[in-house]
Amino acid sequence: MKPDKQVQKHLNPISIALIVFAIVVGFGLLQFQIVHWSIAVALMVILLIIAAAIRIADQWEKAVVLRMGKFQGLKGPGFFMIIPIIDRVDDYIDQRVRVTDFTAEKTLTKDTVPVDVDAIVYWTVWDVEKAALEVRRYAQAVTYMALTGLRDTIGRHELADLLQHREKIAEDLQHNLDEHTNPWGISCQNVGIKDIVIPTALSDAMSKQAQAERERQARIILGTAETEIAEKFSEASQKYQDNPVALQLRGMNMLFEGLKEKGSLIIVPSSALDSMNLGAIGGLAALSEKRAEKGNP
Repeated sequence: MKPDKQVQKHLNPISIALIVFAIVVGFGLLQFQIVHWSIAVALMVILLIIAAAIRIADQWEKAVVLRMGKFQGLKGPGFFMIIPIIDRVDDYIDQRVRVTDFTAEKTLTKDTVPVDVDAIVYWTVWDVEKAALEVRRYAQAVTYMALTGLRDTIGRHELADLLQHREKIAEDLQHNLDEHTNPWGISCQNVGIKDIVIPTALSDAMSKQAQAERERQARIILGTAETEIAEKFSEASQKYQDNPVALQLRGMNMLFEGLKEKGSLIIVPSSALDSMNLGAIGGLAALSEKRAEKGNP
């Protein structure tokens, strides 16, 4: 958890140059006695007051000005002046989008599983006056609010929901943060969950469960395929039952496919030799193969 630091600016290059110029001119006038010493001192004081009154705010900043402790207004960006001693620049508030990362460690889910969740929130200050007057150290307030909201979100969901619906949970967390920070003049634009770390033992158990589920699905698919194959064989047997010629042609095709590769071995039931006349067909096929090897027709 790294809250942003609020930047305080005191002197700028113009003020520093004026201070140096006042010192050099004042001492020069006093040393050479060009004017009376009171005039030289007065000139130095005037230059120092002007230097203290000059302020510069960057393009993305707004300066919060207090007069005698009361809110006077916002200044900047760019060059502006204040009344020294009476006015004070309390803070320069950055209005760019900021990024804050935070981690909820060992937080229990709804089904009592301890998890570590890393998240990140993008937020910006849209109302500088509210951010300066309504909350102290608003950057840290946003960080702690995000951490509290994340822990509450984890406690309201089961582990399976955290793992499967990460984007939906991040969106709910963003809306919750935006609702709480809007009164401060701060808008939470987006929340992202970077990582969810679960215990090692639980991770191993979930891996085994997933593997068992995949094996179950594979067995179901294999059983379904066997059923479909049996149905197709049953339909084919009906076609061959009344057509012995087709059955014999099928047997010849089986032998041809089996004997295409050299050194192949085919084992068929003895009943098939009689019913499909595979014995004679096999002898003819073997004889034809030997003649082809010898080069005889």
